[in-house]
Amino acid sequence: MKLKNIIYGMMCVVTLGSCSDKMEYHEYNNYDEDFVKLNFGNVGGLITNIYLSMDVDFGNYSGAILGSATDEAEYAYSGNQIEDFYNGSWSPSNAKSSMWTSCYEGIANCNLYLEKFTGLTFPELALNSDYAQQMFRYTNYQYEVRFLRAYFYFNLVRQYGDVPFSDHILTAEESNTLSRRPAQEIFDYIIAECDDIKDKIIVDYSKLGDMALPSSPAETGRANRKTVLALKARAALYAASPLFNPTDNKDLWYRAAKANKEILDDSNGFAEKAKLLVEDYSSLWSKDNYNDATSELIFLRRATTTTNSFEGYNFPVGLENCKGGNCPTQTLVDAYEMKDTGLRPDELDNYDPTNPYYTNRDPRFYLTIAKNGDEKWPNWNTVPLQTYQGGLNAEPLSGGTPTGYYLKKYCQTAVDLRAGTASKTYHSWITFRFGEFYLNYAEAVYKYLGSPYATDSEFTTSAVEAIKVVRTRAGMPGFPQGMTNDAFWKKYQNERMVELAFEGHRFWDIRRWKIGSSTTKLEGLAITAIENENAVEGEDMYTYSYVKKTVQERIWEDRMNYYPIQDTELFKNHNLIQNDGWDGN
Repeated sequence: MKLKNIIYGMMCVVTLGSCSDKMEYHEYNNYDEDFVKLNFGNVGGLITNIYLSMDVDFGNYSGAILGSATDEAEYAYSGNQIEDFYNGSWSPSNAKSSMWTSCYEGIANCNLYLEKFTGLTFPELALNSDYAQQMFRYTNYQYEVRFLRAYFYFNLVRQYGDVPFSDHILTAEESNTLSRRPAQEIFDYIIAECDDIKDKIIVDYSKLGDMALPSSPAETGRANRKTVLALKARAALYAASPLFNPTDNKDLWYRAAKANKEILDDSNGFAEKAKLLVEDYSSLWSKDNYNDATSELIFLRRATTTTNSFEGYNFPVGLENCKGGNCPTQTLVDAYEMKDTGLRPDELDNYDPTNPYYTNRDPRFYLTIAKNGDEKWPNWNTVPLQTYQGGLNAEPLSGGTPTGYYLKKYCQTAVDLRAGTASKTYHSWITFRFGEFYLNYAEAVYKYLGSPYATDSEFTTSAVEAIKVVRTRAGMPGFPQGMTNDAFWKKYQNERMVELAFEGHRFWDIRRWKIGSSTTKLEGLAITAIENENAVEGEDMYTYSYVKKTVQERIWEDRMNYYPIQDTELFKNHNLIQNDGWDGN
């Protein structure tokens, strides 16, 4: 861990959105303590620099996303570094993440701010017309910083388990002698910190009234009360999960249920007519999601510059400047149920594996995954997708989908990659949204009360009722009555995989549930086009044969529930102990 007395950073790289509008950034290069204390803008620049340490995944692994290290997707190109997660190359010398460094640098900057830059009065600016409004924001910064510090600790404990902890500026000697603290202590700290600041932090930056800056729109791209409650709720769920709660301590599940109920209650999320979830599922990742999905989005990362790199990595190969990339698996496709019955296709009595799409599938399927024959994907493509062997968008082309599918979610269909008409747009990463917390609550209250239908005087909404909110938005029937606990749990895991696909949850869910060994077999489709001699003009000249195939059998070892601590950190600090199973690798 490295403490910087001089903070370096280029602002205006990314912005954070919280339901609406962008955060105003100020651009600074290297600055020291005296510089930061000059004015409100310089302090705000330091805060922005800390926000920039928050995580995002628009292809962090040379185009591959973390979902391609799970059963969500297979990356179309061999030799990509995402393969190291499952091919035996993962090791302390190839630790696969910069999270340790980025989070501890973020924490160090948080500690620096809290010790050096709180309690300022800026008397030389007292006569400025916006002094009161600026001081109001400045006073709130300390609570944003405390949220950010807690958020960084959550990312660390989720990834490594026990981690070193400090809430003050460290000397070089201290930073290299800290021992790891138990994971539950870290979770306790995160939850206690959120509890302490939830009633102190600004509730909503878009509703500041007289405290809004007259010179600029209200900033909404910062942490607020709901963001704090969201972190608390997610941390409590993880703390109660099997990876961190091997004895199934019901008190931890109670805390998780209560925390997730709290954020939903805070927005009347269980009220009969409450509509926290937007009707249009795809608006969650639209280029204008910070406006289009305001009721559901709690906190998101929004880029201040336009780009088309994510589309370039994921639009179907065979189109100009499109590389293919993160290809959804048949494993994921099979998780999308039939709309009328609420059953997976492979649960139907008349299941036909040669007809993998059907009509009337879960609407989220068609918004998330592009398949053979789809038209206008992207919307400037004039030819229906050909993912069959030898097709325009298929193997043996380099980057042709190995699974038969391409990714839609997070891709902006209007982005044009053709040389003469190329375009770019904004992209936002969903950090917290209410859809997650209905599911979190369902999981926690089920585990606490012991039945998916159970309620009590405190938890008056059952697990199946909470899930119904999410499925109703999707146009899917609720879970049936009379399920066994095992049947409910299987169906819940399926629902979570579908609703939160490609939002960065699956990788961590597999680990906190300790189910990695059951996710190693990735399936796709072998699609063959057969010429249709009886086709008339206007009809597809082909019929298609669909055969399920195993795309890959991956390596799983239980040590992979946690990341290895990189060797460089162990060399610097001999008090650090490597995670189980990673010694000597």
